Amino acid sequence: MRQVFKLKMKRAGELFDRLIIATIAIVVGMLVVAAPVGATGVYQMPNLNPGDRTWVIDDAEVLSPLTENKIGKALENLAQETGNEVRFVTIRRLDYGETAESFTDKLFEKWFPTAEAGENQTVLVLDTLTNNSAIHTGEQVKTILNDEIAQSIAQDTLQVPLREGDKYNQALSDASDRAIAVLSGEPDPGPPTEEDTLNVERTFATAEETDTQNATVVVVVLLVLATVIPMATYYFYQGGFLQ
Repeated sequence: MRQVFKLKMKRAGELFDRLIIATIAIVVGMLVVAAPVGATGVYQMPNLNPGDRTWVIDDAEVLSPLTENKIGKALENLAQETGNEVRFVTIRRLDYGETAESFTDKLFEKWFPTAEAGENQTVLVLDTLTNNSAIHTGEQVKTILNDEIAQSIAQDTLQVPLREGDKYNQALSDASDRAIAVLSGEPDPGPPTEEDTLNVERTFATAEETDTQNATVVVVVLLVLATVIPMATYYFYQGGFLQ
């Protein structure tokens, strides 16, 4: 009789261990799901080789093929006529702790690791989750496209259409047109006008809101598990699985 009891207790312990392992697996799985989805790091971006004619990397897939092709051809012509190269990048969201500015700076350094390689280069990045954007220009570019105009392209020309309703094709086309005009030696057309009374409801979640939602999911799962595990343990030792 005692041996039978020990055998049952051993089986109960084994089943309980399996339950704990399964619970841990569920928690880990939920943490993975709750982690930022589709986040892009600089290490995930393709390398650019000397003479690479890639002008637009639409990783967020917000541009129509027509717009992407139009911008690419315009930037190709700019490079051939002036030697100034501009590249536009869209991503779905940034890695945790990254900003549009830090990502753009790191990407510029990855593609153009020396001052000589980057002197005629411009990189503009747009994070479509938050619609934040940033620009980085080479030293030679700054003599034509100064920092004030460059920032205005990234923060005004690009942003106005986005505030009017996530008009990505127009935003990037307008930014391309203005950058090309200045880098071609033409007068700066300036940023687009924006009505002061414009009041468009935001339709996207900020990074902070997304992280809060993910944290809420994890808390709910842990609360459920905190309730289920004691009940399952009690059932085990009452012999519910030993009949």
